[in-house]
Amino acid sequence: MTAQTLLKPTASTERISSMDIIRGVSLLGILLMNITGMGLFKAYSDPTNSGGATGLNLTVWWITNLFFEGTMRGMFSMLFGAGILLFIGGKSKYTEGSLVTDLYFRRLLWMLLFGVIHCYLLLWSGEILYAYSIVGMFAFSFRHLNPKRLIIAATVLFVIAATLNVKDDYQLHKTAATATAAKIKKSNGQTLTKLETKAIEKWDEKVKEDKPTPQRVQEEIKERTKGYFSIVMYRAPLNQVIESFYLYRYDIWDILAMMLLGMAFLKNGILKAAKSNRYYLTMALIGYAIGITTNYFETSYIQAHHFDILAFSRTSLTYDIGRVATTCGHIALIMLFAKSGWLPFLQKSLAAVGQMAFTNYIMHTIITDVIFLGFGFALFGKFQRYELYYIVFAIWIFQLIISPIWLKHYRFGPLEWLWRSLTYWKLQPMRRTATSSGVAAPNVEAHAVLR
Repeated sequence: MTAQTLLKPTASTERISSMDIIRGVSLLGILLMNITGMGLFKAYSDPTNSGGATGLNLTVWWITNLFFEGTMRGMFSMLFGAGILLFIGGKSKYTEGSLVTDLYFRRLLWMLLFGVIHCYLLLWSGEILYAYSIVGMFAFSFRHLNPKRLIIAATVLFVIAATLNVKDDYQLHKTAATATAAKIKKSNGQTLTKLETKAIEKWDEKVKEDKPTPQRVQEEIKERTKGYFSIVMYRAPLNQVIESFYLYRYDIWDILAMMLLGMAFLKNGILKAAKSNRYYLTMALIGYAIGITTNYFETSYIQAHHFDILAFSRTSLTYDIGRVATTCGHIALIMLFAKSGWLPFLQKSLAAVGQMAFTNYIMHTIITDVIFLGFGFALFGKFQRYELYYIVFAIWIFQLIISPIWLKHYRFGPLEWLWRSLTYWKLQPMRRTATSSGVAAPNVEAHAVLR
């Protein structure tokens, strides 16, 4: 039997149940955060732009900022990093490294294509597949480092990201101060320098971008509720910026650092639920104490400064401290849940959602496209912020029910099957046989995050 023949997708008996549960939680949690970008304009961070910023809407904004901002994406990225090790390690025992490497990079290239389709044709600018495929190529080089060195490397990346944020915050405050002084000077009839004129232009453009007028919000709603091809062309320029500038300015530091942490957490057993309950309890308490405290002061600062642009910029300086610590708290809590054996039906459903993460992730986009955009029900901008979560909860319930039912009859989700077939250049068996095992088995080998 050839090495190529031996290379095959991970069987259901080779999965790590705890990782599937984390993946399921993070997949559902990503929708919790993405929904404001899907259904409202410029409301993800700033509730004053659309969707409401008082009462229940403000409460929802507070809850998501305190407990979820950046953490669901963080867990997903960590699992992808862990998945690199599992994907490669699970196949290197069969054959030489070059063939496994070819398989890994072929897998990422297909993911890149899926990401482009997801962004440009399925119209979700916040999609993560494209970024994962690019950053995953960089992460591959770190696979042999021990946990300590992986954590050090991740810390260096976080420091680089923080340094860039400090630079941006300093420049933004300087531009705002110069523009404000220049406007006063101009109102007094004095002649402005080129630097002052440029500062006014730059600041006004920033305000226009981050604080859209009600008229601009209505223009966006009108564009999003047109026909499909009109929306595709309208969104294309923004999508191009996100998959170029934003990738290398923001995503590469964020995602790569979390991938390396995921590798470290897999190697030291955290993601396998291999640590003691005391370890996870301590990890949760420390993570939440640091993370939620940081998030609280950031959120309070933003509200106290009336959601000012400069306030959002200033809180970016401590953003990673809050989100990484809170993410570690979430992981520890989920591991305690996975080890407890409590609510086995929920654990099974979450694991199934995680096992079908690719399909369920794209399903989020398709469902919300139909709800919000013009070729569907055209409800973009029609809901208050808190009302969007009724949609989220309905999708959660649907996926928690349908995922285990699907996996009872089929080995993979539909898109997982397509991705595997393309990766291995061979159609994979889809239906379960009479001897096929269940959704997931605990504490054994698995592979990549969007399996």
